[in-house]
Amino acid sequence: MEKETPKPLCAQEALELLNCVAGPSFDQDKCLVFLQALRDCVLNQKVKKFSLAEQNQQAADQASKKTLVIM
Repeated sequence: MEKETPKPLCAQEALELLNCVAGPSFDQDKCLVFLQALRDCVLNQKVKKFSLAEQNQQAADQASKKTLVIM
């Protein structure tokens, strides 16, 4: 049986905000909605730090911490 890797905290909210900002038709008001959703998630989940994963091992190590890992 495969071990399921937990999803990083607030990953979906962070991804939506990043994609909004990077999109070809940038809409600041729309992105502010995603920013507020990410802020709410960070406060609710008590996320202390964000980091970018360089490799899968680092992502696995970070999964147990309150750190967002974006792969």
